[in-house]
Amino acid sequence: MTARVQIGFIWLEHGRGLEVPRHETAGAAGVDLLAALGASEVVTLAPGQRALVPTGMAIALPAGYEAQLRPRSGLAARYGVTVLNAPGTIDADYRGEIKVILVNHGDAPFEIRRGERIAQMVVAPVTQVAFALRETLDDTARGAGGFGSTGR
Repeated sequence: MTARVQIGFIWLEHGRGLEVPRHETAGAAGVDLLAALGASEVVTLAPGQRALVPTGMAIALPAGYEAQLRPRSGLAARYGVTVLNAPGTIDADYRGEIKVILVNHGDAPFEIRRGERIAQMVVAPVTQVAFALRETLDDTARGAGGFGSTGR
């Protein structure tokens, strides 16, 4: 097993009492994020509707890492609910609340309640780049072939 990346976090007032995100299995890449809604609050996503759902937590990623917010496959398969800007990116220098943009692509309203698993977060290393202006680019077999140019 590789070493775990330590991520500091704080609960915001409305997140207190929720479970700390954790890997559900030994081979899981992501951790589930939970909805930090009020005890009796329900967010109903009508078909085609989107909502910004709070998680009640803020994190401190180490330099050189990002957190990607991704859909939960069960919500997508069963209800058509997904993360709208998947993958959403949390940068290492962001310290605000993590919120998830959910959208309902299904054909029925979908209700979200406190503590429900709404997305997964995967932490990954980041390579920063520097662009170097050139007069030409090197040739490749593909060249400028665009969408679909490598076959079906």
